Amino acid sequence: MAQEADVFVEARARLVEDIRRTISEIEQRTSLNISYECVLAAIGKVPRHEFVPAAPDADAYRNRPLPIGFQQTISQPLIVALMSGLGDISNTDRVLEVGTGSGYQAAVLGELAGAVYSVEIIEPLASQAAKALKRLGYDNVHMRVGDGYTGWPEYGPYDAIIVTAAPDHIPSSLIEQLKPGGRLVIPVGDFDQQLMVVEKLADGSTREHDVIPVRFVPLTRDKD
Repeated sequence: MAQEADVFVEARARLVEDIRRTISEIEQRTSLNISYECVLAAIGKVPRHEFVPAAPDADAYRNRPLPIGFQQTISQPLIVALMSGLGDISNTDRVLEVGTGSGYQAAVLGELAGAVYSVEIIEPLASQAAKALKRLGYDNVHMRVGDGYTGWPEYGPYDAIIVTAAPDHIPSSLIEQLKPGGRLVIPVGDFDQQLMVVEKLADGSTREHDVIPVRFVPLTRDKD
């Protein structure tokens, strides 16, 4: 989907192989057994340097988070890949992202899903991300400024919901906007955070699974 400069192809390929090795190590330590090939292909396409314009290009393809201003970060590519894989997303799915941030995760989801709806509470970040996504041709990614705790109910229910900042509890509104059979992938906690997968069953009940300890910025709420 995105058109990229050839100079970064090898850097992205090295990043993909680094992520592949690390996911394999995580799978050996946990009960995870998920196919990540489509996700890794997406990581290999998305020009991460376009989403961190203030950082040197060489840093953009290192497997680490980077600051993007407003006390926010662009997630480590490993975590972007892991969360996207846990979402079990197909090319016809409708996906909600809570916390657009730089727009990088939204772009990866845009490579995987039919439609992505992304909510960002910090208006300047939302504006920057929207410009980058539009410039790179991600027409299937739709954005709005708002409180991610409330999701985006107008376009639900969703096949998958990906939350890129950590609340201290799982918002019930996000569970409500998840389709039966869908997955919510979310970091939860204050200091001791766990990446969790919440599956919504056919009867509307949920099943939760802890994946790995993580460290995310807090999920910001509207103070009004």
